[in-house]
Amino acid sequence: MEKDCLFCKIINKELPSAVVYEDDKFLVIKDIFPKAPIHLLVIPKEHIISVNYLESKDKELIGELVLLAKSVAKKQGTAESGYRLVFNVGKDSGQTVDHLHLHIMGGEKLPWS
Repeated sequence: MEKDCLFCKIINKELPSAVVYEDDKFLVIKDIFPKAPIHLLVIPKEHIISVNYLESKDKELIGELVLLAKSVAKKQGTAESGYRLVFNVGKDSGQTVDHLHLHIMGGEKLPWS
């Protein structure tokens, strides 16, 4: 855990969030600035800055992260109509929190722009 990381503070219950799911490895919360009717963040509890910082040892974690996103999307009722999974990597991509997280967006037809 990084003491100045927003997501680490949320994981440690130092800051409030709308939790959708939690287990020993992951936290799923509602995005506070949603870009779609369903906009959730799947956050590993292990502090990894971004995809650029993943290592071979993280293969299992990433596989579990994606499978959890699929499961959450299904429970949210968007699996049938479709949803988007997005990793923002770095400032130019729009990554605003330096803690790896996967966006789940759905609930309507999403534009590509």
